[in-house]
Order: sequence, then structure tokens, then C-alpha cells
Amino acid sequence: MPPVNLQALIALGMFLASLFIARIVVRIQRGALPGGPMWVLYLRMLLGFLLAGAITLSFYSFAGIDIISKHL
Repeated sequence: MPPVNLQALIALGMFLASLFIARIVVRIQRGALPGGPMWVLYLRMLLGFLLAGAITLSFYSFAGIDIISKHL
């Protein structure tokens, strides 16, 4: 499998994980799941990092630039 395709799959996985985390944040705010404001803050920061990583990896994979194997 070419490294650019692997990079795109990782970006897709990070995007799906960010959707899952966003759903957890909404459930915590509604009171359906236990947690407080600190958990919401932590999960929102994690959500931001996941979205930034997904956007970066997808941008480079669409451009055809391999950044994963260059930094290993």
C-alpha cells in the first residue's frame, strides 16, 4: 500500500474519532454521561488536536506528499 494512501486512511480514522469525541461531549453536557466541566474541556482540546491532524494529513495526502515516512 502506498504511504499516501495509508496517510489518507489515518486522516479518515482521526476524523471519525473526532466525531465520536464530539458525540461524547454533547452527551456529557446533556447529563446522559457522567463528567464535569473539566472533562468537557479536556475532550474539546483532544477534539481540536484530532481535527487539526486529520485536516493536515488529508491535505498532504490529496497533494500527494508523503509526510509520515519522512518523519520516521
